[in-house]
Amino acid sequence: MSDQSGDPIAKLMDAVTVGRLPPWDGETEHLPPPRGAIAAVLTFAGHNVVAADVDPDWVRASCPWGDLVAPLRPSFLSELERRTGGIAGPLDLVLLRRHEPSLASDLRLVPFRSNHPRMSRALRVRTEVGLYQTEDGCGVVAVGRGIGGRWEAGFEVDLRARGRGLGRRLAAAAVSLIPEGQSLFLQVAAGNVASLRAVLAAGFVPIGAEILFSAGENL
Repeated sequence: MSDQSGDPIAKLMDAVTVGRLPPWDGETEHLPPPRGAIAAVLTFAGHNVVAADVDPDWVRASCPWGDLVAPLRPSFLSELERRTGGIAGPLDLVLLRRHEPSLASDLRLVPFRSNHPRMSRALRVRTEVGLYQTEDGCGVVAVGRGIGGRWEAGFEVDLRARGRGLGRRLAAAAVSLIPEGQSLFLQVAAGNVASLRAVLAAGFVPIGAEILFSAGENL
């Protein structure tokens, strides 16, 4: 569970980790911006969340009841950029897996100190970031705290090691890097089917999708 009391996004993430997804009610809910991003658009089955410092009446008018695609339309996202001063990142699928000692990975990861691009990206949107690699250097994992204080990870597989199941093993191993009893979130770009297959094979469950807004370059 997160330790960011009073943050509505933290409460939402805590609920999601124990299987309490938002209701299928056709609504687009407005919340304050999350810690860790200027704004966010979160989509679930039958329910959306626009978390941003904008007029709630504008959100309601732009995203009427039942129009669950409205918050993802380019026109809405562009206007949200203008109103918040942020830059929209990619549409990511969001998946979740709980840390369970009985499901330990067979892959050993070791701490890695480097200016690796994965670390640079992680530091823009996460705190408490740690960078790890496989012993042969073919796989890299970054783990940290993201929006709402949730534990998140990202991983990369060296080109020469792709097609051997390393992505699946990295995703599974990343779960061992968070405290026992916590849940790990992974974000996969909507078109990255190779990573999506790896993450699903590692036991992660899809719970929704999101677009995060940053202050500088795209996430």
